[in-house]
Amino acid sequence: MLNDSRQLVVNITTGTIIRSVLLVLLVAALFYLKELVLVVLTAVVIASAIEPATKWFVKYKFPRVIAVLVVYLVFFGLIIGLFYFFLPPVLNEAINFLAVLPEYLERFDSASPIQQSALLGAQSVVDNFSITQIVSELRTIFSNVSGSFLTTITAIFGGVLSFVLIIVFSFYFAVQETGIDDFLRVITPVEYQKNVISLWKRSQFKIGLWMQGQLILAVIVGMLVYLGLTILGVKYALLLAVVAALFEVIPVFGPILSAIPATIIGFVDGGVTIGLLVIGLYVIIQQFENHLIYPLVVTKVVGVPPLLVILALIVGAQLAGFLGIILSVPVAAVIQELVSDLEKKKARALEKEGAGA
Repeated sequence: MLNDSRQLVVNITTGTIIRSVLLVLLVAALFYLKELVLVVLTAVVIASAIEPATKWFVKYKFPRVIAVLVVYLVFFGLIIGLFYFFLPPVLNEAINFLAVLPEYLERFDSASPIQQSALLGAQSVVDNFSITQIVSELRTIFSNVSGSFLTTITAIFGGVLSFVLIIVFSFYFAVQETGIDDFLRVITPVEYQKNVISLWKRSQFKIGLWMQGQLILAVIVGMLVYLGLTILGVKYALLLAVVAALFEVIPVFGPILSAIPATIIGFVDGGVTIGLLVIGLYVIIQQFENHLIYPLVVTKVVGVPPLLVILALIVGAQLAGFLGIILSVPVAAVIQELVSDLEKKKARALEKEGAGA
């Protein structure tokens, strides 16, 4: 048997060392400037989200600057209107509900036919999970948010300066038709510019569809839940409707999670009949969404797998709070498109090898 005398030779050139050092420095700089990076990425996502509305105005001969200004004015008008007319009653209901939440949980648990129920178990389980403490912290958060507009902006965006920068950057990206493309050209090496811009164009289309579909779904589901719970006489209908609308962002499990507090309130306040009617209401709305709203509103995740959306939301919230949640699905869409490109490239390489053989 012959000995294999081949030797593995690894050459490390000066260029390789320099590129490695630059890569480490780049990662360190991004980590150090992560707040600014989050601001820029959020601005890019916002500019991409309003692009369909901007194009609609441009189609009717509006100058692009005027179109973007109109979109921003409408957007901020809605935000301010929601903050001053819609948010206060929702926060009041949230604070009142959190005040009686421990009592609801105890009454629901004691009325359960199954002892040591899975929801809370016994009173000792309630104590172990410190539900009263959690409720107290949530009430403090809601009270702070309801304080003022600037306080709310600071809590959501991490500061007034971050909010202003997001608005300025997103406006710049939106006003120039190729604003985002130009930005990508600046930060991307020349040899990768074409592929990166192509990747972003496809991802931008997917992000825009997802955001439009998500907004329409949230509004429709929230209105249906509010009307249904109001007719049934369930307390905190407005708060529960907002919860249902917000939880629409979570695929599959969102509607189930949003139905839990409504079901508890229905059983505790109205007995078995109202509780079962609440469950039936949420089931009907879910079926209505799946078979009518969902097909008509494009697609909620536009091809992004539900599991990837859930993981992206969790990771985004853990890493960057509210801004991370905003960026989570767009980043997931970009990653999916990148993986798709790599798979296509690999498939083409295999086809070439097969043809050569």
